[in-house]
Amino acid sequence: MRPAYRARQVVNALNLSTPLGLAVAKASGATLRRGEDGLVLATGAQGSFPRADAFTVGNVVVLRTATPSAELLRHESVHATQWACCVVLFLPLYLLAAAWSYARTGDHWSRNTFERRAGLADGGYVERPPRRPRTRPRTRT
Repeated sequence: MRPAYRARQVVNALNLSTPLGLAVAKASGATLRRGEDGLVLATGAQGSFPRADAFTVGNVVVLRTATPSAELLRHESVHATQWACCVVLFLPLYLLAAAWSYARTGDHWSRNTFERRAGLADGGYVERPPRRPRTRPRTRT
């Protein structure tokens, strides 16, 4: 394993995001197996939150499918690195970015910097253009 992936693995274990991801995976009924680059793949997850084919917590990629594509795993691997770089701030920063994207486009990914940097297409997302800002009618004085 490359040193950068090993460092990511250690940081995500120390910041407790990977243990949290393992707990989330087990609670969703997923089966755990080793993935590449220090990732843990949790396949067959049940539940409806979040509404995504996959999501990452620390180094744990929680998947609703048993056979993820290479593109999806590449996308989720970037999220694992984002968890390591942002440490405990990843979740609130991600939620803030998702809210910004929703306000701008009506979806949580198109203007979400974390999703954009992970590769929208790799994650299975289709980018929407920003909404036109609403303008208030002018009043005469």
